[in-house]
Amino acid sequence: MMTVRLIAHTPEPEKVVAAAAKLCYSDAHIEDLLDGLDAEKAARFLEMLSDLGHASPLEHASFTFGIEGVSRTLLAQITRHRIASFSVQSQRYVRLDDFRYVVPPEIEAIPEAKAAFLDSMKEDAARYLDLVAKLEEAHTARLMEEGLPEKQARAKASKQANEDARFVLPNACETKMVVTMNARSLLNFFRLRCCERAQWEIRALADEMLRLVYPVVPHLFRTAGPGCLEGPCPEGKMCCGRTAQVREKYAQLKAQEAAR
Repeated sequence: MMTVRLIAHTPEPEKVVAAAAKLCYSDAHIEDLLDGLDAEKAARFLEMLSDLGHASPLEHASFTFGIEGVSRTLLAQITRHRIASFSVQSQRYVRLDDFRYVVPPEIEAIPEAKAAFLDSMKEDAARYLDLVAKLEEAHTARLMEEGLPEKQARAKASKQANEDARFVLPNACETKMVVTMNARSLLNFFRLRCCERAQWEIRALADEMLRLVYPVVPHLFRTAGPGCLEGPCPEGKMCCGRTAQVREKYAQLKAQEAAR
C-alpha cells in the first residue's frame, strides 16, 4: 500500500519565495527583505509571479517526501524528473526476504489475471531467494579459499549475492524512497503526473503529494495540477476528453485541504 509523508519543507516557504521575488523587483537591501512581508503581501507577490510567469524565485522553497509501497516501475518514472534529489532503498544492500510487490488495479479487477500475477510473484520470490543462496555459498567458499575467515567471507559474499540476484526481481517489486523537489520542479511534476494520461501509480502519488503540500503553500500551489486546469489540454489529440471533470476534481481536492 502506498504511503506518502511530507517530512520536511523550507520554513515559511511562501514568505521565502516572496522575499526572493521582492529582491528582483525592488531596491530593498537583504536585511530589509522580510520587513513588512506579512502573509497578505506574500500572497500578492506570489500571484504576481504566477501572472508574469516568473518561476525562478520558486526554486528557493523545497519539500521533502517519504514514500513507500510503490513499485520499481514508478521509480523508473519519477527519476526522470531530474531537478530533484532521490534516496532509494538499495536492492544491493537490502535483501528482500520479505518480498513485497504492487498489484496493478486492472490486474486486481480480473480474477484470472490476478491469480496468474500472484503465481508469477511467488515464483519470482522463490527464484530470487534460491539464487541468493546459491551465489552466497559459492562466493563464501571462494573467499575462504582466498584466506578470509568464514564470518568475514560470508558477510562479503552476502552483498555480492544480493548484487546479482536482484536482476531477477520484477518491476512490481516494492521500493521506498525519500524525494526532495523545489516548488518549481513540483509544479512541473504535478502538471505532467496529475494528468489523466499519466500512468495510474505515479498519478496517485502526484495527487497525494499535492494534497500534502497544498495546505502548507496554498498561494504557491493555487494553480497546481494537470496542465488543463487553466487552459486547453496540452495533450492535443491525445486529450482524455474529461477536462471539466478533471478541473472539478482538483478544485474539490484544494477546497478540502484548505478547510482542514
